[in-house]
Amino acid sequence: MFLESLIGKVAENGKKTVAVAAAGEHEVLEAVDLAVQKNFANFLLYGDREQIESMYGSSPDRSISIIHSPDPKTAAEDAVKAVSSGRADVLMKGNVQTSVILKAVLNKDFGLRTGKILSHTAAFEIEGYDRLIFVTDSAMNIAPDLEQKADIIRNAVALANSIGVENPKVAPLCAVETINPAMQATLDAASLSAMNKRGQISGCIVDGPLALDNAVSVPAAEHKGISGAVAGKADILLVPSIETGNVLYKSLVYFAKAKVGAVICGAKAPIILTSRSDSSESKLYSLALAICSVNGQN
Repeated sequence: MFLESLIGKVAENGKKTVAVAAAGEHEVLEAVDLAVQKNFANFLLYGDREQIESMYGSSPDRSISIIHSPDPKTAAEDAVKAVSSGRADVLMKGNVQTSVILKAVLNKDFGLRTGKILSHTAAFEIEGYDRLIFVTDSAMNIAPDLEQKADIIRNAVALANSIGVENPKVAPLCAVETINPAMQATLDAASLSAMNKRGQISGCIVDGPLALDNAVSVPAAEHKGISGAVAGKADILLVPSIETGNVLYKSLVYFAKAKVGAVICGAKAPIILTSRSDSSESKLYSLALAICSVNGQN
């Protein structure tokens, strides 16, 4: 329901153009086809022309342009150049290694650097919740320090704002709800909360440390005597490490059967770095989320 509504929002705001690096992958092309059917994006597909045309299975729609690139590295560079030059609004990973496309993204001559940290933000639609739950960062930053966590929050807040979530509630997740000098995550959580109160992190409410149950369940927070605007009502879950984020992300998908869309934030344009194991539906939601974030910046 929530993620599906993003597709409607995208269609209302006019088409954007997506550059796909090494587009010869079935799930990516399925997502492209769905987006074309819903009339919310144009696509520049970079990769082996013959392979893409054979996999697409029909004459490409006029919303699609196939540009021949002889190998994945060249395809990644060509797609990034399309975005950096303004010919495309969103970058999407196809059948190319993440390290290869990120090397192109970070290229000093034609890349998408802004000076901000790049971070992964996923929006989950989970049965029983009246809102999207954002999880960050489960794919980019291995063990972020305090300032990096602050920037990761800023990126996630900007994304949440772009789809209409105003003043989102942010929970820095920890194993416990109390500050423990032996647990760095709790110290960082307390510092992030203080930075928010002093205006160093704005546009949101940050309160922590919070354990997962106290961040998303009002009864759990009340049972432990934890109060505040974020307790039980978090919109954004900031994880302390990539391992925590990766396990939480995959647990929501495989155990809770949650729907998800995700983007890399902090570059000149949103980047869709979906996994090959992600469904075409997930890739479609990621496309919608990325395009909404472009519209939110304009």
